[in-house]
Amino acid sequence: MALTPDLSFSDSLKSDRRTAFYERHKGVALAMILIVFLLPLVGVVVKGLAGALMGVVISVLAFYLAPYALLKLGGWFAGS
Repeated sequence: MALTPDLSFSDSLKSDRRTAFYERHKGVALAMILIVFLLPLVGVVVKGLAGALMGVVISVLAFYLAPYALLKLGGWFAGS
């Protein structure tokens, strides 16, 4: 499946598009795994239970929004 910078936001939220993105970008996938698991732990250390909750929310949002954001930034940098 082709991943292009003109991918719409709603298309980027689909599971098959997200999977294709993470399969093509192994480094980003590894970074997202670390973010998803470590950010809640950092939140606990810094702010307690509220920090853990914020860490979970931020890491889940990052997991879903990273493919869209990185493809848009990549297209923006390639266009300049």
